[in-house]
Amino acid sequence: MIHVGLSEIKFAESPETLKSLGLGSCVGVVIYHEEWQIAGMAHVMLPDSDLARTAEFPQGKYADTAVPELVKTMIAHYRCPINQLKAKIAGGAEMFKSTRSLPMGSIGKRNVEAVKIQLDQYHIPLIAEETGKDYGRTVEFQTLSSTLTIHALFKGKSVI
Repeated sequence: MIHVGLSEIKFAESPETLKSLGLGSCVGVVIYHEEWQIAGMAHVMLPDSDLARTAEFPQGKYADTAVPELVKTMIAHYRCPINQLKAKIAGGAEMFKSTRSLPMGSIGKRNVEAVKIQLDQYHIPLIAEETGKDYGRTVEFQTLSSTLTIHALFKGKSVI
């Protein structure tokens, strides 16, 4: 089991499993090569690196840096053809309901949208997602089966 912490990016090869705990408004992004049983996962916290307060930050923190880093490593290190990569995502919840509408929308929705924009830019198909709602998730990606198992407290388990 390879644990992917907040703002981290990690990679796995079969039969390894990538796991990220406690996705609330954060998004777990998995980019994988199904046939070669290789995957990378990022625990994305925020949509856009323009929000960074410092010049240096973990590449997995923002959607606009995490997805490019995942793609770059899958291509350069693992030699995966970009047109054979696929993606699955989970998270992006609205953990705290607000009585007032936020000017830029909920951070969870913005994270999901930012990840999807990045995937579209690389022409990586989004095969499955479980996003939104109002509860946190823990995710596990099995490289052997290319399945993303999602555990949600009081909601049970789903597999996409």
